Amino acid sequence: MRTIAPRFGAHSGAVSRLGITPGAGRLLLVVALFLGALLAAATPVSAHAALTGSDPKQGAVVDKAPDRVSLTFSESVAMSDGSVRVLDPSGKRVDSGKTSDFGSNTYGVKLHKGLPDGTFTVAYQVVSADSHPISGAFTFSVGAPSDTKVALPDQEVGGGFVGGLYDFARYLSYAGFILVVGGAAFVLGCWPRGAGVRPVQRLVVSGWLTLTASTLVMLLLRAPYTGSGKIADAFDMAKLGDVLQTKTGAALVSRLLLLAAAALFIAVLFGAYEKRTDPKERKDLAFGLGIGGTVVAIGLGATWAMSEHASTGIQAGIAMPVDVVHLLAVAAWLGGLAALVVALYFAPSVDSGAVRRFSRVAFCSVVALAATGLYQSWRQVGSWSALTGTSYGQLLLVKIGLVVVLVGIAWISRRWTARIAGTAGGMAPEAAAATVVEQRARRKPVTVPVGGAGGSGAGSTEASSEAASSEGPSSKGASSKGSSSKALSSESASSKAPSTESSSSKAPSTEGMDSEEPSTEDAASDSPSSDASSSKNSPSSKNASKAPAKEAKDSQRAAQLARQQAAMNTAREKRIRDADPLRSGLRRSVLAEAGVAVVLLAVTTVLTSTEPGRTEEEAAASKTAAAAAQRSGPLIVTIPFDTGAEDGKGTVRLDLDPGRTGSNDFHLYVKRPNGSAFDVPEVKVSFTLKSKDLGPLPVSPDRVATGHWSATGVQLPMAGKWKVAVTVRTSDIDQVTVNKNAQIG
Repeated sequence: MRTIAPRFGAHSGAVSRLGITPGAGRLLLVVALFLGALLAAATPVSAHAALTGSDPKQGAVVDKAPDRVSLTFSESVAMSDGSVRVLDPSGKRVDSGKTSDFGSNTYGVKLHKGLPDGTFTVAYQVVSADSHPISGAFTFSVGAPSDTKVALPDQEVGGGFVGGLYDFARYLSYAGFILVVGGAAFVLGCWPRGAGVRPVQRLVVSGWLTLTASTLVMLLLRAPYTGSGKIADAFDMAKLGDVLQTKTGAALVSRLLLLAAAALFIAVLFGAYEKRTDPKERKDLAFGLGIGGTVVAIGLGATWAMSEHASTGIQAGIAMPVDVVHLLAVAAWLGGLAALVVALYFAPSVDSGAVRRFSRVAFCSVVALAATGLYQSWRQVGSWSALTGTSYGQLLLVKIGLVVVLVGIAWISRRWTARIAGTAGGMAPEAAAATVVEQRARRKPVTVPVGGAGGSGAGSTEASSEAASSEGPSSKGASSKGSSSKALSSESASSKAPSTESSSSKAPSTEGMDSEEPSTEDAASDSPSSDASSSKNSPSSKNASKAPAKEAKDSQRAAQLARQQAAMNTAREKRIRDADPLRSGLRRSVLAEAGVAVVLLAVTTVLTSTEPGRTEEEAAASKTAAAAAQRSGPLIVTIPFDTGAEDGKGTVRLDLDPGRTGSNDFHLYVKRPNGSAFDVPEVKVSFTLKSKDLGPLPVSPDRVATGHWSATGVQLPMAGKWKVAVTVRTSDIDQVTVNKNAQIG
């Protein structure tokens, strides 16, 4: 077969007809690559609420018991009775159980009268406005701190087995949405003939089933996911009724109703539309399906946008429609990509025009993704420090890398598409591949034995005839595109094969009618001792008795030949697909795209359960400000020690003024158990911030007086929970190191 260079001029001409020069087209591609790298949310990302303040404050010591406990969050949350619990030192509830909304994202619960002194624990479990559950706990003390018997569960709300199932169902819902919307759009807009291709039909129907099943699972798991975490609560009808009253429950029910309309759309697309033969009727039906399908797709996307992060935070009125556009662009690109993979691997042929049309759709989708993703990135991250210093930002960087890889592979697929459009002088790739298969078949004839005693020769002849017959249709198609005239001879041979088979099937009856030329079966059945009996039977009676057996044998043989013919046709179609280098190259690149897309979707699903960088930084700043406002004087840390020696017990007190980041004045006092100054030979101090892998930072204080050491200009560069380590030596051989954590900053 001739090897012809790809005609990129045809593709460039198409671009020029769109009003874009080749240079401008390359520039647009570079811009798309850059903006595509900033893609932030192929599916909705979360904007979890965070506790920013409380009254009493975390760790505070108050003189008398308060009348109520209030909590302030970074955004509005959904609360029910029992969402906030206050427990006394013995673990007994001391709140009224009824939560109240005080406004400005502040919620609280009233406390009982006459509370004892000691340490109280406040535990909360709420649902943020973006549908994600959050929980936490803190303590405050009345009079003075005390021991507490309160034991909080280790499992965080939204985690465990139920949390894993819910997250997996969320992933499947995204995947199902992409397949059903993108697959249907690919058929309707890029490849109408694909409506009759069974593998493509199965792909779209599988997407619908996946989205429907995952939505039902999420609806049932919603109660245990945001509550107890017990799988049995999924079948509690009372709790399911409570879920239906929430924004997320209403969104899931709306999605199920829209999926019913989507089922009707799919039935018409693969039923009435596929069977229409009149061009005008088919065009009108396609227009109606396009309008209806677009409305259903927008509605499905809105069920995420109106219940997830886009409905909360800044610029919610802009973020929700942007989120819908983002979801539809993802579905058009990745869902169409999945349909193209199925078509290239399982369909007999794919129109090159369909591939070109999808290439244009994919390019427009990437541009839309880049624009909406850039906006979502700014909205959720907000700063460069959040991009590199938070878990959300780091996951986003991983996702950006995957998007860059995906766009790069898509560019390779686009080049294969351009080569297919201009290959072989206009000959269709399938026709060119058929010519290659015919040339290989002529060099190496294939014989298939039929089986049966003494029938190998006939079987070989018939198999060769069938092989020629199997190549007939493709040869005709190739000749119509300009292939050699030899392809026509195989078609003529195939037209003669049925008559040969028919005449051979009639041969036994003809031989049976000739009394002087008995059939082979007759000769085999006669024996030397049967002359007398055979003379009594006429030839016509013999043939009449053997006719049914011969007809049954002929029908079995015809069925065997039909099965061979079907197998050979299937094998030949596969050889044609494999012989097309352009189709094979496109299949590989598109399959690689699909593989990266699956990983990208998994990373995005993890991103949906991660607190955004903007929210995390705001919550950390609020906590730091609250901690600084809570302490009006220096930070005081008291640590008891015991070296094990006879005179080795005492207490170390550290005063850090002002106890914030930056420069601090440091004083250390060592006292005996009776409160008198303890003159120890040596004291060493260090600070370590484990969360930032910072330290230990040593401090070398100077001895001022008996039991008193001090240092100035002690630098603590970052806010956080620092570990204070103090080493006390009471003799030449007795020393001990004691530790305590302290919030600084």
